[in-house]
Amino acid sequence: MPDTPESIVPQGTLFTSPDVTDAREFFRTKPRAMTNKLMSVAEAVSRFIHDGDYFASGGFGGVRISTAVLHEIVRQRKKNLGFSGHTSTHDFQILAAGKCFDRCDIAYIVGLEMRGLSPNARRVMESGAVKVTEWTNAMLAWRYKAAAMGVPFLPVRSSLGTDVFRYSAAKEITCPFTGQKLAAVPALFPDVSVIHVHRADVYGNAQVDGIAIADFDLARASKRLIITTERIVSTDEIRQDPSKTLVPYFMVDAVCLVRYGSYPGNMPYEYYSDEEHLAEWMEAEKDEATLAAFVDKYIYGTKNFEEYLALKGGEKRMAELIALEPLKRS
Repeated sequence: MPDTPESIVPQGTLFTSPDVTDAREFFRTKPRAMTNKLMSVAEAVSRFIHDGDYFASGGFGGVRISTAVLHEIVRQRKKNLGFSGHTSTHDFQILAAGKCFDRCDIAYIVGLEMRGLSPNARRVMESGAVKVTEWTNAMLAWRYKAAAMGVPFLPVRSSLGTDVFRYSAAKEITCPFTGQKLAAVPALFPDVSVIHVHRADVYGNAQVDGIAIADFDLARASKRLIITTERIVSTDEIRQDPSKTLVPYFMVDAVCLVRYGSYPGNMPYEYYSDEEHLAEWMEAEKDEATLAAFVDKYIYGTKNFEEYLALKGGEKRMAELIALEPLKRS
């Protein structure tokens, strides 16, 4: 007979503390001065991402991801990171290639949607080298939301009676009003996160065109936050349409100007994903030696994201991808 919710005891490890008091103390001491935070990607990664940190990546799958920061994490050989695998595809693939994380909250990983499964990411996860705790995509998003709200957990109906709940670190609770069984999903406060945006000012006021996915809550949950942006604009321009400001400056620690920063992923309204290069990644991953040479060429062998873009055709290739983007600006 199938398990009932009462018979399932979650077995997953809680990799981060949901202690709101500790988190509030950190946020209380975080500087809120409106200062110029513009810096290079290399400096941002060096200053704000440390070995052993718990890291989260914004965007959705291969859409509006901060490839430049992900490459730099690998390039600087950051190790023993925790990672939030929320709708994670090419970002997961990059960090798996660099063997950067040793524990992961998983919801959607390894698969690159219609492109298939990442052979190397699958090898990494099957090797046993990474500790995992399972969640649904919604549960991981709700963990950010709980942290953003400043509460240690949110009660949800999702996953009770399933193996996802069994291998999660959620807790079964009883609603004090109805007596119904619920799952308590713990707050997730990443040590550091990165979000790629369409435009930002030098202080960190950042705007996104289109769907924000979980990034509104991720920004508010993160102890340190790196913003990469397609364009730097004036604060006056930001103030002309404050409804698009996803992240206010006082949450941000670093602002990095990276044109085409989501490549080879898609940036809505800007450029389409480079399906040829993503297929090249997938093919290289079939053999470990071939993958090592691939990563040496495109990440370790380049000093920054701009050199990587140049290897893939630079402005000429980006013009082709701009022409392919179906969400055209009016």
